[in-house]
Amino acid sequence: QAQLVESGGGLVQPGGSLRLSCAASGSIHDPDIMAWYRQAPGKQREFVADIAFGHTPNERTARYGDSVKGRFTISADNAKNSVFLQMNSLMPEDTAVYYCKWVTPRPPFTHWGQGTQVTVSS
Repeated sequence: QAQLVESGGGLVQPGGSLRLSCAASGSIHDPDIMAWYRQAPGKQREFVADIAFGHTPNERTARYGDSVKGRFTISADNAKNSVFLQMNSLMPEDTAVYYCKWVTPRPPFTHWGQGTQVTVSS
């Protein structure tokens, strides 16, 4: 079964940047939503950002959680093989395990990755 694999997490100082990547090991065909979530210790999983794809290759709509707007940018490659999260101006409260999620319509399924740890600390 295909799985999602995140990478790019690590330890960074406040104000720094990280770029997360998520790719499928195996085939996950034509997701219509690619997303990032995060979960901090003792808290519920939180929506970070997603991209929804339309009927044409250039039709993409990105959304962001309020806590990351203006600091994080989500993107995906043209073939929808990978999704990225550029994180700038990181703050200690961004510390969490970051998960990627892909939703496919055919067959309808939600795929989750195992997560990558991001720690923002001086």
